[in-house]
Amino acid sequence: MILSVKDVHKSYGKEKVLKGISFEIEKPQIIALVGPNGSGKSTLLNIITNLLTADSGNVTVLGKSNRNPDIFKDISFMQDNSVLYEYLTGYDHLQFIGDVQGISRKQITDTADWIGISSYLNKKVGNYSLGMKQHLLLTMAVLNAPKLLILDEPLNGLDPTSAIRVRELLVELHKSGTTILLSSHNLAEIDRVTSTILFLKNGELIKENILQHENICYELVVNDIVKAQSVLEEETIPVELMGSKLRIYMEGSSLGGVFRILEKHEIKLLDLEKIVLGTEERYQKIFGEKGDKQ
Repeated sequence: MILSVKDVHKSYGKEKVLKGISFEIEKPQIIALVGPNGSGKSTLLNIITNLLTADSGNVTVLGKSNRNPDIFKDISFMQDNSVLYEYLTGYDHLQFIGDVQGISRKQITDTADWIGISSYLNKKVGNYSLGMKQHLLLTMAVLNAPKLLILDEPLNGLDPTSAIRVRELLVELHKSGTTILLSSHNLAEIDRVTSTILFLKNGELIKENILQHENICYELVVNDIVKAQSVLEEETIPVELMGSKLRIYMEGSSLGGVFRILEKHEIKLLDLEKIVLGTEERYQKIFGEKGDKQ
């Protein structure tokens, strides 16, 4: 088991931030944690890495309690750039981690080369752009070749070129066997890298997995869309008007019943298309708002 989170609760005063969060990661994959600001994403990541104590519940990482400091030999947590020291160079940051974890100078320089930060490694961080800082943070996070990499908003504020590079690096890490758990507001980029999505709403885990049937719908073109919508709603079939098409949320195996209803009411089916909902569409469906309004 790579990560196990069981019935985790966390409150700040009277405000319940996490309400019994449970999920498991059994095999290497890239998982995204998605939700509006204040939904508990950062709190959950901080609890997993034992930077914050849960009110109740248990977390195990690679078979060990998350309170066991030995886990940090095999996991890393990339936070925002507030953890950087502007008067130190990029290499200073990497050398400190190397000294703590017994990582050789060669591994430091090889990792910096791979991420692509060697050209500014000896400059003070105060002179770095936001993208350079994000790449340094990622280098720091992967220096120990972690089995589990946790990232809090790794694409935050990046220009398109930097975001693409980080995305490529995450895919390469996953291919090498690293499991990645990340939170992000960049819903378009999430679709490009993730195999599983965990949605957090009001402190509760309400959705997971991308290709389950609830994230697949069908769009129908018929000769009488108003009549079709009416008769399907009468049969309690979840249907949504999408311009000149009807969108139906159901398993493909149940479509036969829809076809029979339409035929019974002499409504002709002109076209049918299977749609896999993107992260932004699923986000709007769950939260009732667009991702870029968070």
